Amino acid sequence: MPTSTRTRLAALSLAAGLSLALSGCGQAPWAGGLTGTASATPTAKATIKAIENDLATGSAQHTITAGDAGLTVDYSSTLNMGEWTAGANKPISFTVTAALGTDDGQAVYLSKVSVIPGVSGPDGALDAPAPLIDESGLANGYFMKAPYSYGQTFVLPAIDPAATSITLSFTYELLIQTTPTSSTYAKQTASDQIVVAVAK
Repeated sequence: MPTSTRTRLAALSLAAGLSLALSGCGQAPWAGGLTGTASATPTAKATIKAIENDLATGSAQHTITAGDAGLTVDYSSTLNMGEWTAGANKPISFTVTAALGTDDGQAVYLSKVSVIPGVSGPDGALDAPAPLIDESGLANGYFMKAPYSYGQTFVLPAIDPAATSITLSFTYELLIQTTPTSSTYAKQTASDQIVVAVAK
């Protein structure tokens, strides 16, 4: 065999042996300390809880029942919602009208209305103002059968600066004439609730 051929075969054998030796040695020294592929740790997204506001558009109308009477209540505030801050005096206005399902001409009166405020903050309930009450001094109460109505404005005082919303629970106490000529009345009670956001 010529010398040049033997030289080429020897070189090829050496390269093959070196390749096998390297493949059996595991990780190459220049690979450093990397043992796997790094993965990004997911980050939790912050959740934003929307605060309910029944007066977001400036007013709200609710329909509720008290026995045979159906009440239509319109709620509003003369104070802009952006100014319904914890430290402000916050007026809440409402108008109530009654209609009877079986209407033979009986009168409907509102004898008493009460509002219980509930104040909420980020961590739960906070101290709330005292209940607001209007109790009629008239014998039967305020006549409120349509087309007549009862209207009132209560003012909520300053509340805890941490407040985020106010829940107003309304109770309407009615006296309904049993017959158009009767001097006897049936008492009915209706409840309602609105939530108003506190501006920051």
